[in-house]
Amino acid sequence: MYALHGVGVPGEEEKSGKRKKKEPESEFTKAKNIVLNQLAMAPRSRAQLAKKLADREISEETAEDILSRFEAVNLINDAEFAEVYVRTRANVKKLSKNAIRRELKQKGVEGEAAEVALEQRSDEDERSDAHALVAKKLRPSMDFSDRKEKDKIMRRLVGMLARKGYPPSMAFGVVKDEIERYVQENGLDATSDDDYYF
Repeated sequence: MYALHGVGVPGEEEKSGKRKKKEPESEFTKAKNIVLNQLAMAPRSRAQLAKKLADREISEETAEDILSRFEAVNLINDAEFAEVYVRTRANVKKLSKNAIRRELKQKGVEGEAAEVALEQRSDEDERSDAHALVAKKLRPSMDFSDRKEKDKIMRRLVGMLARKGYPPSMAFGVVKDEIERYVQENGLDATSDDDYYF
């Protein structure tokens, strides 16, 4: 038996589940791991990563060093981030360029990097997406022959497009066109839009 004070039986630490304490992680290593974990989850802008490091109380100097190193090896690239972000938000959420521009700014990407990425979206792309969004919402149960009901449907659809960043004039025109198309294709009764003002 071991009778010396402070000395345990060999292997007892492992049995009790206690492990030797690890050396404390350096701030640099901690920062590097934070950035790697963030990038493993999803692409991030430099500003998003800088905020995450600040939230985790990494010094500004260490954060700047780590972010610059990651940028140097192209693991952080705001221009590429913006390209992918614009494509994803346009294809998945059908957001307008204005809405995507605002979101990029919130993520710390603006100016040339944002504008170059937004060039991949044409006005025709936006109009086409707006038509697709409205067409998806039209239902046979909607009553376009009742003026009040039609007005309510139009306001709701224009509002939906506005929340996605489409300008009011485009939103109203698209909704009007889609309702007319839907009514014609389905042989429905509808009130005239001649005296309709939004």
